[in-house]
Amino acid sequence: MDQIKIIAIVLSAILGLCVGSFLNVVIYRLPNGMNLAKPASHCPKCNNPIKWYDNIPVFSYLILGGKCRHCKEHISIRYTIVELLNALLWVGTVLMFWSRNIPYTITMCITCSVLICIFFIDLEHMIIPDSLQLCLLACAIAMIFTEWDPDNTWKIKLYGLLVLGGLSVILHYGSMIVFKKEALGGGDVKLLAICGLLLGLTNSILALVLACVVASIVLLVIKAIKKYKSDKEYPFAPFIVFGVIIALFFGYYLIQGYLEIIR
Repeated sequence: MDQIKIIAIVLSAILGLCVGSFLNVVIYRLPNGMNLAKPASHCPKCNNPIKWYDNIPVFSYLILGGKCRHCKEHISIRYTIVELLNALLWVGTVLMFWSRNIPYTITMCITCSVLICIFFIDLEHMIIPDSLQLCLLACAIAMIFTEWDPDNTWKIKLYGLLVLGGLSVILHYGSMIVFKKEALGGGDVKLLAICGLLLGLTNSILALVLACVVASIVLLVIKAIKKYKSDKEYPFAPFIVFGVIIALFFGYYLIQGYLEIIR
């Protein structure tokens, strides 16, 4: 491994943690209609400002024992998970794509960060802010011009938008007509359409299949432990994000491997 790539990996890990800390601000403030810049970071319980040395990604959480320095209230582990997850995805992106296409690598890092925000916001609030949808759309358009896979052309990506977007629209309105309720929310419809453009036709179908399979398994587990409520709505975007990330990193290899098997 050359020295430049090693430096890129180290920098991606550090920057990934720092950006992950900002993502926590987005996840907390955006769905609550708060300004992302003001006020400065503070404890949501006692409102005391958080000093810089208490705001170091991961390390501050460990040093403070997961509690606020002032009021001793518990700090959600989600903050550390987001920071580590973002750093992990950034490092993985550099490892897989840096030597092939640097602009694509940078776009992928931004895309992963946006997907993390969508994952946790929908998980906690069951909404997908339009601002994040637009950010993801911008990433999808950028990937058209930076795509590393020569087989995943702009036409294939447009087919992905039309097919995945069309299927989600049919499911959304079809369920309202037949069952008188939404099987797929409006935010999910927009997210799937954008992901179709982001991934292209084959990878987007792979992502949708993975999302549906994992969602089914999770709901079966919830039902098995007797906490399943048939009338309760469960967020689907986290499963979409999971499928999209797997398709982004491994879709090409999974599809090629499948084609080799059926041949």
